[in-house]
Amino acid sequence: MQTGDVTTPFGRRSTSLAQVKRQMAIKNPDQNTRIEKWKVFRDVCEARERLGLQDRALAVLDALLTFYPHGELDSSRGLVVFPSNAQLSVRAHGITESTLRRQLAALVEAGLILRRDSPNGKRYAHRNRDGEVEQAYGFDLTPLLARTHELAHIAQDVAAERTRFRRTKEALTVCRRDVRKLISAAVEEGASGNWGQVEAVYVDILARLPRYPDRVQLALALDEMQLLRTEILNTLEMQLKPENMHGNAVQNERHIQNSNTESIHESEPSSRKEQDGSLEDEPQTKRGANGREKAKPEPIKAFPLGMVLRACPQIADYGPGGRMENWRELMKAAVVVRSMLGVSPSAYEEACNAMGPENAAVAMACILERSNFITSAGGYLRDLTRRSERGEFSLGPMLMALLKLNDGGDRRTA
Repeated sequence: MQTGDVTTPFGRRSTSLAQVKRQMAIKNPDQNTRIEKWKVFRDVCEARERLGLQDRALAVLDALLTFYPHGELDSSRGLVVFPSNAQLSVRAHGITESTLRRQLAALVEAGLILRRDSPNGKRYAHRNRDGEVEQAYGFDLTPLLARTHELAHIAQDVAAERTRFRRTKEALTVCRRDVRKLISAAVEEGASGNWGQVEAVYVDILARLPRYPDRVQLALALDEMQLLRTEILNTLEMQLKPENMHGNAVQNERHIQNSNTESIHESEPSSRKEQDGSLEDEPQTKRGANGREKAKPEPIKAFPLGMVLRACPQIADYGPGGRMENWRELMKAAVVVRSMLGVSPSAYEEACNAMGPENAAVAMACILERSNFITSAGGYLRDLTRRSERGEFSLGPMLMALLKLNDGGDRRTA
C-alpha cells in the first residue's frame, strides 16, 4: 500500500497548496517504526489547543483509532481505516453527520490524518485471497506515526506551560495576601507612611487583571505586586530598626512619596571640586539630631530587569540592536544616556556609590523616560543620590509610576 503520496479529495471538495505542502512534508515512516496508538492520542489531547482542535474532533479521532485493529501504529500493516459515516457517528458518541464532517475536515487541516478517497468517493478496501488488505480507501493515519516526536514535544511543552501558569498564579496569590495583610497591619498599628496611596496601587494592579488572565498577564501582575511588597517592607523596616524607633517618623513617609520626577529643578553644579568627585557640603558621614554618627544606609535592592524595561522602554534604544538582554547592557546604555543628558561623570559616580551600579543605571533610565519634564538631569540625579544616602529615596515608587504610565503603550522587554 502506498503512503505519504499527495492525494486530492473526491467530488466538490477542493484542495489547496497548503494541504499539498503538508502532504509532501510527511515522509514515509520506516517500516520498523511503531508507536502505541493511544499514547499518540494522549499527546494530541494534550496539544489540542495548539493544534486548533475542539473536543469533538478528539472524539472523532478516538473513533477512527478504534477502527485500526492493532494496538500499535505500524506502517508495515497499513494505516488506512475505512469506516462509514454512520459507523463513525456511533463510535463518536452519536454526533450528527454535519458535525462529523466538520471535525474530520479539522483533523485533516491540523495535519493529523489524510484523505485517501476512492474513484467514487466511497470508503472500502481490496483484499487478497488470504483476506489481507491490499489497497484501502478512507482515512490515512500515517501523519500520526510520522509526527509522533513532534506531538510528544508539543504535549510536554503544554504541560510545562500549565505548570508555570499554576506556579505563577500561586505566587501571585501569596504575594497578594502578604501585601493585603501588611497594609492592614500598618494602618491598624499606626505606622507612618502614605498607606492610602499604597492601597490604591494594590487595587490598581488587581483591577488591570482580566477575568481569565494568561500566564504572561499573571507574571506582569506578580512583578508589580512583588515590587509593591518590597516597598512596603522597606518602609516598615526603616521604622522597625532599633536606631529608628525613636527617630523622626516623617522620613519614613517620604520613602514612598519622594519620587516625583517633576518636582526637581536643581541646576547641575560645576565647581572644580565637584568635577574631582568631592563636595564640601556633602560629608561622607551623616549625623543625627543627637550628634551621633548615622551609619550609611544599605544599598537599594535591584529590581527585575524585565520590570525596569517595561517601565523605561526608551533605554532599550541604546542597547545592541535596540534590545536589552542583561544588566551589563543596561549599565553600558546608562553611561551613554548620562553623557547625552549632560550628567557629569562625578555625579554618576556618586550615584553608583550611593545606590549601586545597577540601581544607578535604573535611575538614569527613569530620568531618560521623564527627561521632557526634568530641567536638569544632573541636578536631579544628585538630589536622588543625596536622598539615597540619607535613606529617604527608593526607586520603587518611581518605577511603579512609570509602569502605570506606560501600561497602555508598547512594552519592550528583554
